[in-house]
Amino acid sequence: MSSTEQPEHRKQEAEEETTGGAADDEDTGAEVAPIVKLQEVAVTTGEEDETVLLDLKCKLYRFDKEGNQWKERGVGTVKLLKHKETEKVRLVMRQSKTLKICANHLVLASTSVQEHTGNDKSCVWHATDFSDGELKEELFCIRFASVENCKTFREKIEEIAESLEKKAEESEETKSATDLLEKLNVGESKDEEGTKEAASASAEVEKDDSAQQEKPESDK
Repeated sequence: MSSTEQPEHRKQEAEEETTGGAADDEDTGAEVAPIVKLQEVAVTTGEEDETVLLDLKCKLYRFDKEGNQWKERGVGTVKLLKHKETEKVRLVMRQSKTLKICANHLVLASTSVQEHTGNDKSCVWHATDFSDGELKEELFCIRFASVENCKTFREKIEEIAESLEKKAEESEETKSATDLLEKLNVGESKDEEGTKEAASASAEVEKDDSAQQEKPESDK
């Protein structure tokens, strides 16, 4: 074969390979059923019945009493969640990647958040935490990326705590008023019973007097 024929032959082979490859890639319209069918699984977080009051990125620490030092709990998102029925508010902190719970406790009227000494982006507080599956007294420290976020977090906690304290005071006042009203009602009931007893005794006396007057005189 001459040298001039070789390029043409190779060109023809290349065109056949290209045409054949395109034919192989052509969609035949056939549907291939998957070997394994995956079903959608509903994932619940336990937050479905709660309203998000606050959602901020942060880093959380807990104080290790035995080692007398701060230990990191994780980097993630801290939320303040209010239950739609009970209206209780809890603080929940989850790690970003694993979604592991780092903190989980109720915000109470006694909850007090203070600025961490020497760092205006951090604050500390005590809480009865349940993140490890059992109630434990913990001292937490949370650090934010900005002073504004730290201030927002602290002010929101204070707002909730003050609201709870106010509700507790109103409830106590209502209870005191109810107790007083019950005592008054009891007193009035006793007075009414006494009045009825006195009226009944008076009626009996009048009845006896009438009987004495109507009794015929004895023969002398």
